[in-house]
Amino acid sequence: MAIGGGRSSRSGKRISSSSPSSYTSTVTTIAFIALCVVGAWMLTSTSVAPPQTANLTSKAATTLVSTESDAAATTNVVDQSGSASRTTNGKKKQSVFEDNPGDLPADAIKTDQADGGKGADTDQDKDNKHTQISEESTMTTAQSANQQVISDETMTQQNTKAADKPNIVFEEQQQQQRMEDAGVQNPAEEKPENKVTEEDQAQRMQQQQQQMQDNAQKKLAEPTQQHDHQQQQQNDEAHHQERIKVENPEKTSEVVSSGMIPKESKESKRSWSTQAGESESQKERRKEDETKGQDSELPKDTWQLCNVTAGPDYIPCLDNEKALKKLRTTGHFEHRERHCPEEPPTCLIWYHNVPHTKLAEFKGHQNWVKVTGEFLTFPGGGTQFIHGALHYIDFLQRAVPKIGWGKHTRVILDVGCGVASFGGYMFERDVLTMSFAPKDEHEAQVQFALERGIPAISAVMGSKRLPFPSAVFDLIHCARCRVPWHNEGGLLLLELNRLLRPGGYFVWSATPVYQKLKDDVEIWQAMSALTVSMCWDLVTIKRDKLNKIGAAIYRKPSTNDCYDQRKKNFPPMCPNDDDPNAAWSVPLQACMHRVPSEPSIRGSRWPDDWPRRLQKPPYWLNSTQMGIYGKPAPQDFTADYHHWKNVVTVTYIKGLGINWDGVRNVMDMRAVYGGFAAALKDMKVWVVNVVNVDSPDTLPIIFERGLFGIYHDWCESYSTYPRTYDLLHADHLLSKLKTRCKLVPVLAEVDRMLRPGGTFIVRDESSTVGEVEGILKSMHWEVHLTNNNDKQGILSAQKGDWRPETFALSSS
Repeated sequence: MAIGGGRSSRSGKRISSSSPSSYTSTVTTIAFIALCVVGAWMLTSTSVAPPQTANLTSKAATTLVSTESDAAATTNVVDQSGSASRTTNGKKKQSVFEDNPGDLPADAIKTDQADGGKGADTDQDKDNKHTQISEESTMTTAQSANQQVISDETMTQQNTKAADKPNIVFEEQQQQQRMEDAGVQNPAEEKPENKVTEEDQAQRMQQQQQQMQDNAQKKLAEPTQQHDHQQQQQNDEAHHQERIKVENPEKTSEVVSSGMIPKESKESKRSWSTQAGESESQKERRKEDETKGQDSELPKDTWQLCNVTAGPDYIPCLDNEKALKKLRTTGHFEHRERHCPEEPPTCLIWYHNVPHTKLAEFKGHQNWVKVTGEFLTFPGGGTQFIHGALHYIDFLQRAVPKIGWGKHTRVILDVGCGVASFGGYMFERDVLTMSFAPKDEHEAQVQFALERGIPAISAVMGSKRLPFPSAVFDLIHCARCRVPWHNEGGLLLLELNRLLRPGGYFVWSATPVYQKLKDDVEIWQAMSALTVSMCWDLVTIKRDKLNKIGAAIYRKPSTNDCYDQRKKNFPPMCPNDDDPNAAWSVPLQACMHRVPSEPSIRGSRWPDDWPRRLQKPPYWLNSTQMGIYGKPAPQDFTADYHHWKNVVTVTYIKGLGINWDGVRNVMDMRAVYGGFAAALKDMKVWVVNVVNVDSPDTLPIIFERGLFGIYHDWCESYSTYPRTYDLLHADHLLSKLKTRCKLVPVLAEVDRMLRPGGTFIVRDESSTVGEVEGILKSMHWEVHLTNNNDKQGILSAQKGDWRPETFALSSS
């Protein structure tokens, strides 16, 4: 090269005139310079591959690899000065590689100038550094903007997720349920380390008991607060006492005779509250059309089939598509709650046998239901008791002998019932079970339950109270019901607390009880904290080795002692003006009601064992209170029981020509004391007792005697599938009802609920009986008996197979 040649010629002249020692010195110098050049080259080559930041994309990384392979080939054009750039046409050419500090700390990228002022930058270095800083600033700004966009999107997503969190949780639960339904098991669940052992169960019991004891000890140090609670208790007792005080009514000439149809005493209305009245103060009641009277003309042959998406499974108040489209949120399962049409339907449902075989595919491996030829069979299994419900029922009895199926425990509530095998087999232990589940969470599960002859309704634990009075269920059962009890301050569990009788049991059979997966442990811890704060006693935790499941059994307190000893008022006690019995379309309340302590108040003690409680007037029925039919309440109760025993024995069983062997599902559409259901005790039927919302609220009496029922307004559709009842009984209901709504929609609802061949018994005023007869005949029903005597009448009619041939206009 030219530079090397010049130096060599000059050096040659010096060598010719110098000594050998000078020659050696020159060689040494040249070697030293060569080493320096090599070192300088190595130093510049070390910065060819700069550190990469975490923000580089995979595409940029690929480009970097390709460029690095070219760097070695271009190294020879880099001069010894280490300059990384050259000027072309007066403009600076940007180098391919630059020293990018990336995410290194500030101390790692300090220049030599910061170290004692050594190594001052040249103008070229300053230019390179300025270029580098400018590029880094540009990249940082772009990254910041990108991160800001990502942050905004993340915030939006988080807000959306927060708003829809209940739905997301439910969808996740449903996905897990579908996996289980298909037989897909989580491998982690089968690992021994994820199972709760007996030692774990004992430790959980000890921890919860210790926590309750600690709370009690802390509370003892606060006598002033305890005194306030005692004062509140006295105020509540006075409030309850005030509610039962009534004026001595004038004696009435109405007499309840076993041979006559009893009539409701006008004077008795002063002594009884109604569900509508109780709920009025708890919510905003919908406006009722007081101008509705009896129908001006009968539909005759103008009936049409309902033109609805739900087809033969149509439930008007649960399949109201127009109302569902207007819902602002479904986070609390509002879409599964009742939304009745503004005008009750007057169309008829066409017939179809239960068409749902998919449930057998989903739940066949859990022994829920199986397809056998052309029929569906129910082996008696369930998610938590695949080896049969009876084994599981007896397992619970052994876990807590005081449960006493069929004696101490008579009426229970099953949450998320599936096809209600648990409730069905409870009949063999002389226990009545009210089962419920949302419509279509599993395909037609409630319809299957009713088809099997097991009590069930379509309902959901959502945003409103369930349509039952407070403190009426002896036990509440949840077997893998997938209700988030611990969420929202325990809102849903507090609703069970309202329904559960003081001293009653809550059976929770779910994976958090017997598994130690992360989610299960978190749910168990949250439930433990919640139940302790609610003063529920964890009686036991037992494991069923056959079904490989476990159950935690809690007991609601029967006194207010624990409530008074709580250090924190969470969950809070309900205000004194919150009526626990108000349950018709009333929003849920995240609070607890105090346990009645006055001996004459309902709930202060447990009912008599079954079957003594059936015939004995409840201890809290006051003789100073007039009964529905005009006698003092306890005597009224007894007279009503004897009256219906006589009517059922003499008239219904022997005189109406009903084939009782084909009757299983029965409804009393206007139950008073439950006398009609009590008279059917020894028959293989069950009766759901309906107390209309504008009638005297006698439903607590019905539960107290070991029967069950529900609140309802017959101006609306009932929450059951079509064709699910064998016999409907309406005693003096329709004459009262037609002052608020028309009879044609009511009788269309009767036609919807009753099976073909089912029986409808009406006892009412003669004019009303005649009107009903005309409407039923227009639907081609067969009227077997009409009897009018002294302005009172009785009718027995049987639903036929006739259906209209035309469809009504779609209402959606």
